[in-house]
Amino acid sequence: MKVIKRFATHFQISMLAIALLCIGSSSALARNGHSNTETSQQTGLTQDQKNLVKVVRESTAGFQDVAAAKNAGYALLFGCVTGPDAGAMGLHFVNGAILDEVNKTGVFDATRPQIVLYEPSANGNLRLTGADFVVFAAQWDALHPNDPPQLLGQRFHFFESPNRFGLPAFYTLHVWAWKDNPNGAFVNWHPNVACEQFVGSTTK
Repeated sequence: MKVIKRFATHFQISMLAIALLCIGSSSALARNGHSNTETSQQTGLTQDQKNLVKVVRESTAGFQDVAAAKNAGYALLFGCVTGPDAGAMGLHFVNGAILDEVNKTGVFDATRPQIVLYEPSANGNLRLTGADFVVFAAQWDALHPNDPPQLLGQRFHFFESPNRFGLPAFYTLHVWAWKDNPNGAFVNWHPNVACEQFVGSTTK
């Protein structure tokens, strides 16, 4: 009987320790905005929107280390992009080959974003936050007059020219698949992304 009681006590303590570890890990992820479970951002999405976030998340999972993105042909452009009062977009790593392909064909592939997004951290590392899909307006409109681009049903935003990037007018769709955005999964600016920790140029 004593052996059984000791085992039961040890089992209860072990389960409590595991529970505390799980709570601590979940809290850390929530504070950082990164989570592997459905979050408050996702609960407000339609099923099609959830599917888009899921596809982007799965297709960019291999880019957690920015070195993998670089090896896949992505390169940093524009420095760290920040807004005057609406947070930031962060770091855009652009794949020029995929961008050129979309501009020529007018066809998007949710599993092949032209841009992967990162935020700088205090230790100098970069954290993956999502992806961005882009097409120049002139090329798109020539192929699809009166039909703004959509990806899995989600409409793109329009950036007129001139703009802070020095680009011709373009359509863009940010998908915050790795860091919840309290303003929405597909808005341009993330209030919880900042450029202060980035050592390099910024685009304002």
